[in-house]
Amino acid sequence: MNRILHPAFARIRIAALLAGAALLPLSLHAQQWLSYSGDPGGTRYSPLKQINTKNVGRLEVAWTFHTGDMSDGQTGDWPAHSSFETSPLVVNGRMYITTPFSRVIALDPETGKQIWAFDPKIDPNMTYPLLVNRGAAWWSDGTQHRIFLGTLDGRLISIDPETGKPDPAFGKDGSVDLRLGVAEDFPDKHLGMTSPPVIYKNVVICGSITADAEPKGPRGDVRAFDARTGKLLWVFHTVPREGEFGHDTWQGDGWKDRSAVNAWSNLSVDTERGIVFLPLTSPGYDNYGADRKGADLFSDSLVALNATTGKMIWYYQIIHHDLWDYDLPAQPVLVDVKRNGKIIPAVAQVTKSGFTFVFNRVNGKPLFDVQEKPIPSSDVPGEQASPTEPFPVLPKPFARQSFTADELTNVSQESHDFCAKLLAGAHLDKVYVPISTNPTIFFPGSLGGANWGGASFDPRTRTLFVNSQDLGNFVHMVQSSSGASVSYRSRPMQKRSSKFVDQDGNPCQMPPWGSLTAIDLDTGAFRWQSTLGVVDSLIAKGVPPTGAPNLGGSLVTAGGLVFIGATDDARFRAFDEKTGKEIWTVKLPASAHASPITFTGPKSKKQYVVIAAGGGGKKYSDSLIAWTLP
Repeated sequence: MNRILHPAFARIRIAALLAGAALLPLSLHAQQWLSYSGDPGGTRYSPLKQINTKNVGRLEVAWTFHTGDMSDGQTGDWPAHSSFETSPLVVNGRMYITTPFSRVIALDPETGKQIWAFDPKIDPNMTYPLLVNRGAAWWSDGTQHRIFLGTLDGRLISIDPETGKPDPAFGKDGSVDLRLGVAEDFPDKHLGMTSPPVIYKNVVICGSITADAEPKGPRGDVRAFDARTGKLLWVFHTVPREGEFGHDTWQGDGWKDRSAVNAWSNLSVDTERGIVFLPLTSPGYDNYGADRKGADLFSDSLVALNATTGKMIWYYQIIHHDLWDYDLPAQPVLVDVKRNGKIIPAVAQVTKSGFTFVFNRVNGKPLFDVQEKPIPSSDVPGEQASPTEPFPVLPKPFARQSFTADELTNVSQESHDFCAKLLAGAHLDKVYVPISTNPTIFFPGSLGGANWGGASFDPRTRTLFVNSQDLGNFVHMVQSSSGASVSYRSRPMQKRSSKFVDQDGNPCQMPPWGSLTAIDLDTGAFRWQSTLGVVDSLIAKGVPPTGAPNLGGSLVTAGGLVFIGATDDARFRAFDEKTGKEIWTVKLPASAHASPITFTGPKSKKQYVVIAAGGGGKKYSDSLIAWTLP
């Protein structure tokens, strides 16, 4: 069961008004950064071209701002480590950033000087899997203006962008409790927001992050609130209840109190048609589904809703009965595709599994053929894997989906020998082969492929740019102790990692380990694929660039550039969007696991490029860095 165009909503009325941010003049809109990805459709495209392929090498640091918010999870007040993943907003002469501690800070975008800071004071004693917040949302009705913040501890807060103070007319003292209605039965389980809400007119639409390590927990329902009052407007049940469409895809009581099936990543909005697109995730528990037999709608589905009412228009389930933690992690990208001389409004969804799905935005019909291919059954007692999974014919996979013994790493004899020993008795499985009770190596691993950084899109050439990593998992399914919430769990085969890595933590297969791919969405063909990232210790030994694991997204501009941090090698890069050649690289104080933005300075009229460099692992930072031409 894949796609449905809901009959009650087969005809979509064209909305007369755009979202509040789109009320700004086009020229001013182009100079600012009004949404998480620059626009509600997630394109991460800027028409600015002051910085271009000819002068990008002259970029200089304009300013650096330190938030003061970081944690290594070992020292200080915070038990979890932080990840500085913000994408700033730039609106009406101010920049707004969020920190890993859910604070919002307003800056002068040309100097980096702080104007105000708002602290929601999340509880440092709560158990958070990760301290992170990727950004805020901007709302305006032409008169009032607000910043909407979703916090890690489960609050939606409306903030006056002039003063940095909560709006007392919104909810209770400026805040709505997001736990109400979805988490009361699980007071000890986490629910919050790490990605910003999306805005359609006066509707604030929220996904959530939920506890998914257990099968039961807070629900992942997507909800909408009135931008002025905080009143709940609608709820979409991501796990259908009795009597709702899709309920029959859950056998027995598998649907009850099911955790996850949430939208922890960014949603997208077609402001012209009034459609919101939800990239939904796997059900809890991720790797075992004997207690949730069936296709499990709407898990791992791209779902299109009427943004005003929350009613479903269409859906497409990209993975049936997920056993690999292959959430849809990336924001859907609203694109235009040319077919037979006509432009078709479409939506592109990149996945952890390395596929790109492209659908007609209005009716959900795939624009490239998708084949349901059989996959092997599971050897885990009680498990019933889906008999088939969807494989798009085009575009071809942008990430590794299989591994053979003759593809072992060749970066050194030591690494090759270390990894060769790991293969003894291991299953070398292809994508969508269920994890075995025996040692199993599968690609892509649970981090992707693509992850929350998603893709950027150039509307002039209709090219999609997606960064990915080739980092396999090395795990097996182990029977749980008596009385456990699930009978089997996935366990790593190596002491330090569930990944398929050598003694130094580098991937065990031949490079490349990270890539940046340009995809022609008219034809589904690759325009180019370039290696993304380096391992400094290997470069020092004379090994050519291998690519590197990466988390974060890209930015494409009319200057012919694709900017990207993301890699764990602490670098920020620019590629020529036509050729895929890396033409500018700068070292950072720490890795930039974030997505860059660009804007025009309101006073200087100079173009700036900004990225958060927060690091992770061994080195942490709180640096937000801006570049411009001298």
